[in-house]
Amino acid sequence: MVAALFAAPLAPVVAGLALVVGDRSFRSVSRLTAYIVSLAATVVSLLACALIAYDRPVLDRSWVPEIGMRLHLEVDGISVPLLLMTAAVGVLVVLHARHEQPAGGTPATFYGCLLLVIGGGIATFLVQDAISFFLAFEVVLVPMWVLIGRFGDRRSARERARAANTFVLYTVLGSTLMLVGILTMTFAAGTSDFAGLAAAPISPGKQTAVAAILLVGLGIKVPMWPLHSWLPRAHTIAPTAGSMLLAAVLLKMGTYGVVRLVIAPLPQGVERLAPYVGTLAVIGIIWGGLVCLVERSLKRLVAWSSVAHMGFVLLGLMSGTTIGLQAALFANIAHGVISALLFAVVGGLKHRWGDDDLETARRSLRDVSPRLSLALVIGFAASMGLPGLTGFWGEVLAIFGAWTPGGDRPHGWFRVLAMFASIGAVLAAGYALRVLRIVWHGNADGGLPPKPEPAGDAHGNEWLVTSVLSAAAVLLGVIPLILLQTTSGAVDQLMAVIGR
Repeated sequence: MVAALFAAPLAPVVAGLALVVGDRSFRSVSRLTAYIVSLAATVVSLLACALIAYDRPVLDRSWVPEIGMRLHLEVDGISVPLLLMTAAVGVLVVLHARHEQPAGGTPATFYGCLLLVIGGGIATFLVQDAISFFLAFEVVLVPMWVLIGRFGDRRSARERARAANTFVLYTVLGSTLMLVGILTMTFAAGTSDFAGLAAAPISPGKQTAVAAILLVGLGIKVPMWPLHSWLPRAHTIAPTAGSMLLAAVLLKMGTYGVVRLVIAPLPQGVERLAPYVGTLAVIGIIWGGLVCLVERSLKRLVAWSSVAHMGFVLLGLMSGTTIGLQAALFANIAHGVISALLFAVVGGLKHRWGDDDLETARRSLRDVSPRLSLALVIGFAASMGLPGLTGFWGEVLAIFGAWTPGGDRPHGWFRVLAMFASIGAVLAAGYALRVLRIVWHGNADGGLPPKPEPAGDAHGNEWLVTSVLSAAAVLLGVIPLILLQTTSGAVDQLMAVIGR
């Protein structure tokens, strides 16, 4: 079973590198070969993660003893859901990309970059060493930059370059701050292993300083308001597959880093900074909701909604309570499922329409594309937190956690934050209903003739991908204990460490 720990990240990474490096060779081979290689590698990683979830093998070897760095691969209740979601979304992304492969390069390069992002994400959730975590995190940046800059929206080369460069500049800044914080902790503790860092006696003042550095660095990657401005541009330009991975995998790597690198080893620093980070998270919730109420671009609207939803994750993490941490972990998975579904649907609509302008008069989607309209309704209903769907539990539990925060956090202020977060949930309902009124119901009633649209509903791989994601959104909403019970043991252990 230890071999599965290697196979899960290495299968997509090796296949991805082979496709990218052999780009010229693969031009003479049919596209089917690239599809088979990429899909087989991703399925292997999914099966490996499933086996890991049941057996929980551990690989722990000294790697760079001079700085206490170890090759430590392991999973627990916190990482297993993220591993499985990354591998599952990876399979769906490859299937969807076969339906909609963008121009800008060869299939080998495109699929190779997708696999490198998937492999880097899986490695990030497997490693139990802070420096290894940083290295795995960085693996995804260059292939995602290529996906945005080379395979992104073909309407404007300048916008593609701007979005890709903004993504790199922001994330490199975040990575630099992350590395400074990790190295400071490593040299203070004498080890970079997560367990060793959590047990190290770091002074309260140093904890606060390091936590501030790490929260800014990871906040860029989450992203946290006001460090979020790279995200809407990147999502708007990225191809559908890139947007699905960016929302479902890369953003989760940031919040996972907050749990492993900040909350566990620096509890006193987090307690001091929690009111400020919680405030920024709630501002992001309100800000994102207000923007979504007026945003014209449908894809950009979904991107802005991610800023709002990730605010609930950060609020739960900063609450210092078991229920808040459970809420954050649940909301992480819920947002990954919902955002992947919405970007798959919106990408399909943009491909059919030629644009995603909500001001353009069009016929109702329920008449033109009933299957896509159903997936759109499920996605936005889950996004607004409708009971019975996956978006409900993470947001409601995060508000409960913030209402009675842990430790010495100011209870009155966190209750104010909980109330404003509730307003953000109302805004989510408002913009979700706005989109459904315009797109699902149609907006060709104002006297303007509807824009001619190519006929065609979701079928084949597109219908399979949206169906699986829709089913996951319903299943996790109806039976939330599937996820809550998976994370409960690890959360209890983490709360015991924090209270040391």
